[in-house]
Amino acid sequence: MLPAHTAASIILDHVTPLDPQNDTEILDLLNAQDRILAQDVRSALDFPHWDNSAMDGYAVRYDDVKQSTATQPTVLDIIEDIPAGYQPQQTVQPGQAARIFTGAILPAGADTIVIQEETQRDGHQVSILEAPKANAFVRHKAAFYQAGNPLLSSGVPLTAPDIAVLAAAQCALSVFID
Repeated sequence: MLPAHTAASIILDHVTPLDPQNDTEILDLLNAQDRILAQDVRSALDFPHWDNSAMDGYAVRYDDVKQSTATQPTVLDIIEDIPAGYQPQQTVQPGQAARIFTGAILPAGADTIVIQEETQRDGHQVSILEAPKANAFVRHKAAFYQAGNPLLSSGVPLTAPDIAVLAAAQCALSVFID
């Protein structure tokens, strides 16, 4: 039987390290599971791409609703509905709110989301029944990562969560050839 250091030496004498310049291929993300990342990956864009809502509710100006209670609610005029994928058309002014859904772009003028469970709607008005925290339920642009920031380092075996991050960042990737 060989001593461990002798066996390791024999193995290392016969192993050629992978060359990141020549031993790589570009893969689409669907085929990247368990492959070894050949180069560091940096984000090509900000994520989220814009300020957006983390919950269904109403986009408001915090200053308008910071004193709201169930016994003294703040009543706001609803100026528009903003589903995800829709570009807001109006700016939220004092005394106004916009109905907003999870993932939707935050309209100009709004800085806080009041979740729908803390409201009562009556036609084109909404009563805010509880004061939210400032900036509540707002995911700010680039809060998760900024364009140019590193996402993953070379040498990482790619897992499903890694691939999800790369997909959100719309990254191409180079992996070592199998």
